[in-house]
Amino acid sequence: MKFSRNKNTSFAYMFFTILILYFLLCMILQPAKFISQSLNGISAWAFNVLPSVLPFMFFTKVLSSLDFMPKLTNPFSKISQKIFKAPPISMYAFAMAILSGYPVGSKMVADLYMQGKISKEDAFKMSSFCSTSGPMFIIGAVGIGMFNSSKIGYILFLSHIIGAVLNGIIYRNFKLREKDSTNNLPNNDNNTQKTQFNLSEIVLNSTLSILSVGCIITIFFIVIECFSPILSLLPNNIAYFFEGLIEITKGCIDLSTLSNKSLAIALCSFTISFGGISTILQSITMLSNLQMPIKFFTLQKFSHACLSLIVTMILLIFVPI
Repeated sequence: MKFSRNKNTSFAYMFFTILILYFLLCMILQPAKFISQSLNGISAWAFNVLPSVLPFMFFTKVLSSLDFMPKLTNPFSKISQKIFKAPPISMYAFAMAILSGYPVGSKMVADLYMQGKISKEDAFKMSSFCSTSGPMFIIGAVGIGMFNSSKIGYILFLSHIIGAVLNGIIYRNFKLREKDSTNNLPNNDNNTQKTQFNLSEIVLNSTLSILSVGCIITIFFIVIECFSPILSLLPNNIAYFFEGLIEITKGCIDLSTLSNKSLAIALCSFTISFGGISTILQSITMLSNLQMPIKFFTLQKFSHACLSLIVTMILLIFVPI
């Protein structure tokens, strides 16, 4: 069994090595094209993500550092316990995640854990419903900007939020394995240091976090371009859907051009809730202190995407577009 795991690991390393070499070869052969794609990725980050996410990332970090947050969220204790079996502060994280979008929810979950306000088990539960996109992207960018319809934007946003709530209910009984339970709370010394309000640390932390998001978005614009020869062989609806599984913004842009609007909306709904590999890596970067397995988080995003897709299909039956 040990040999099998080593063999699988070696195969994975070899596969990713070949993949990286392929990306490098593509960039060497067509440098102008990939410089252009890099600029497109940086532009998407600078004009869509940075203005909307950075302020939320800063102010939510400030709020989560203040000691009165647990008192502020106490009125929601019964709701959070009954629905998610999570602490009251999870409702605050959920609300901020809905307002601000990816990857602020994951960042808040990680910060609350490092400040000792939630346990590791709570954080794993909360990541199932606090990793959400926001109204500025779903209603503004996708609905109005891509589909030219605020109604479609509201359908996508409503299904996304309902999907997140249902997803949280699915993972409400999650329990850490016994070997992981010893790390259910962060180190006490580290916790004391983290809960001190330090403006310069908050500014630095927010800046580094948003820069890492920009780096990942740019890299995945290049990845999509590297796969374009393969994707061009597929039907448009499948090719655009795969683009969305890699990078959410580009996928939604192309999906919105499909002639079958119901199919386009449904696929966009799945794409937004899954977030794409790019968003998953952004969130995992934020959740690094939790040592959350990427397979577990990806499973949470996949189940959220499936639930949102089902809700969207139901809404489309009753709401004409």
